[in-house]
Amino acid sequence: MFENLVEILKANPRKIVYTEGPDARILESAARLKKDGFLTPVLVGNVDEVKAAAAKGGFDIEGLEIIDPATYERMDEMVEEMVALRKGKISPEEARQTLSQGNYFGTMLVKMGVADALLGGATYSTADTVRPALQLVKTKPGANLVSSCFILTRGDEMICMGDCAINIDYQDKLDKEGNVTLSAAAQLAEVAIETAKTAKVFGIDPKVAMLSYSTKGSGKGANVDLVRNATAIVKEKDPELAVDGEMQFDAAVSPTVGQLKFPGSPVAGYANTFIFPEIQSGNIGYKIAQRLGGFAAFGPILQGLNAPINDLSRGCNAEEVYLMSIITAALA
Repeated sequence: MFENLVEILKANPRKIVYTEGPDARILESAARLKKDGFLTPVLVGNVDEVKAAAAKGGFDIEGLEIIDPATYERMDEMVEEMVALRKGKISPEEARQTLSQGNYFGTMLVKMGVADALLGGATYSTADTVRPALQLVKTKPGANLVSSCFILTRGDEMICMGDCAINIDYQDKLDKEGNVTLSAAAQLAEVAIETAKTAKVFGIDPKVAMLSYSTKGSGKGANVDLVRNATAIVKEKDPELAVDGEMQFDAAVSPTVGQLKFPGSPVAGYANTFIFPEIQSGNIGYKIAQRLGGFAAFGPILQGLNAPINDLSRGCNAEEVYLMSIITAALA
């Protein structure tokens, strides 16, 4: 997988901004990328602090761009653009103060085209990565929400799971009069379609299982209805996509069980892209695959934004930063 992504980056040079420049894990990854030469890191932070941290760790970052929000020559332009993007919700003084934070500053670098992609979150929460992205980079045309997926690998085997990190659950969105403006099923369907697109980027031919505790009507209830209705919407919006549901996990992965419970389905028993009905089952599911199934998990990979912006685990190591850098930049 990574060999293919590196070839993409060699053919399409990209810059990736790290919002936590002085972090040792970030610096180790940046030094490695500098040596490899297929992706250009940009480090956010005080120049002296970043260089001192690199020297302490023995990381060669000579020649890499380090941008300090406190001395950035385009800060006035950045403040003006941020105020315009926030449409009266923030004053110039508040914008300048907010942009002193690496997560907001880095996001604006992507918005202004200084960098193509962003990776952050080694020292702060997912929400602190997603919030500036939603406020400044915003969702791409046609997208109603941001979601996530994980790519999991075990040897030559690759699967995709979504959404395991962003959307707590799916509820109908209502206007002031109580009319449904975006149904819960439409939101889950959008997650499925976006996850299938991400899977393709990584070389997976998506066979999408819409997961539930029910297979083809074996169970009843609102949660089953949600998945069944979302499946119908996916099939309507993307008729070429191999997708079925609702189905239980055993029906999704076992050909014997799948064709017994869901006869004739092109997905049942052969799924490689799994859509969970809410975050709790998704988070548990990918971690079971990771910890008991021996899969390496890469993500969360954010979907639905106008630019590639991804989140790191605060427990990440330098190898994970390096690999997530490749994944993030390849999406640009």
